[in-house]
Amino acid sequence: MTKYRIPKSALTVIYNRSGQVLVMQRNDDPEFWQSVTGTLEISELPIQTAIREVLEETGIDIIKHNYQLHDCEKVNQYPIRSMWQHRYPPNTPFNTEYVFAVEVANEHKIELTEHSAFLWLDKKQAMRKVWSDSNREAIELFVPNAK
Repeated sequence: MTKYRIPKSALTVIYNRSGQVLVMQRNDDPEFWQSVTGTLEISELPIQTAIREVLEETGIDIIKHNYQLHDCEKVNQYPIRSMWQHRYPPNTPFNTEYVFAVEVANEHKIELTEHSAFLWLDKKQAMRKVWSDSNREAIELFVPNAK
């Protein structure tokens, strides 16, 4: 039996105290740069997914470091890319994405597990670099302008 993904995810924009935004390059598409993104697991709330995915993808433990994860109260719906459609139940055209943001210390070390590279970019550069419109909008709306 094939285990399909739930068509719901959490997008978490990570930025540091200097206003730089973390963007990561996907392993399966070198042109696709993004913030932390991950699928909800069964019985998991979006905020739990955000915390888990940040830890899994970057090594940043939001709870341990007492970082304040901000629920942006923004929900997006977008078409699932055709190259990823096989991961979802048949006839599932859309994914629902819950948006979060978190500020971390400038010196926080990043430990990639699911991406091939990362960059800390200023807000405008990050908005240009990310692939998806919803990621671009999240950076624009929820990352403070540089201090």
